[in-house]
Amino acid sequence: MKLGFAKSLLLGFLILLSSCGEFQRVQKSSDVNKKLEAAMKYYEKKDNYKANVLLEEIMPLLKGRPEAEKAQFIFANTYFNDKQYIMSSYYFKDLYETYPRSEYAEQSMYMHVKSLYMDSPSHKLDQGNTDEALQAIQMFGVRYPQSSHMEEINRMTDELNAKTEYKAFENARLYYKIGIYKSAVVSLGTFLDRYPSGKFSEEATFIQFQAQYYLAKNSVLRLQKERYNTALEYYYGFIDKYPDSKFKKDAEELYDRITERLKNFQS
Repeated sequence: MKLGFAKSLLLGFLILLSSCGEFQRVQKSSDVNKKLEAAMKYYEKKDNYKANVLLEEIMPLLKGRPEAEKAQFIFANTYFNDKQYIMSSYYFKDLYETYPRSEYAEQSMYMHVKSLYMDSPSHKLDQGNTDEALQAIQMFGVRYPQSSHMEEINRMTDELNAKTEYKAFENARLYYKIGIYKSAVVSLGTFLDRYPSGKFSEEATFIQFQAQYYLAKNSVLRLQKERYNTALEYYYGFIDKYPDSKFKKDAEELYDRITERLKNFQS
């Protein structure tokens, strides 16, 4: 049994050695067609690395030839398959911009979008890449509104928008958490202008009211009356929009405190 295993191991090693030798021979060749044919075979075998190496060497020599578009599409795909999404997004974009009438243009634009989508970070991190992906999605929708990829594009859009909304909410709420209440009121207002009916709009509206209350409470005496009255306006807006809110009890407690404090300013 051990002898059989050793033979199998040796056979596997010889096959691997032969494969490496064959790749090196093709790589050293000056025959573009031979390299292109080998690259396609490696790609079909899911050997993205070898296909990528050969295609990178011959792509400049393929310009002007009918095979150039397909070669670049496969080249970009080798990066995508190896999860090198920044590289794949670059080469897919380069393809559809260089060959806008290509049979691969639509698929390349879609794969550019998908590469950016795959590279989009966790919702807790900076969403610069997510914003870029959403811009690319918008361009795809304008250019190919009837594309068969639109269902997937819409799904990606919803997921990416959810990330940007969460990050925007966290950024706005941060001012409240660290006690910079004036900035919190402004930033939460900006958030609500952008996402008036979003997932976090109810909580953001309540926190904005809270922030205004604490801003008034911590203000010098001459500013308190005006700021408490502004807090009441936020309260009425909150209750009007979310009459059954889970934050209603807390909001009413703050309302009672505000009305009690405002009695001190009555002449």
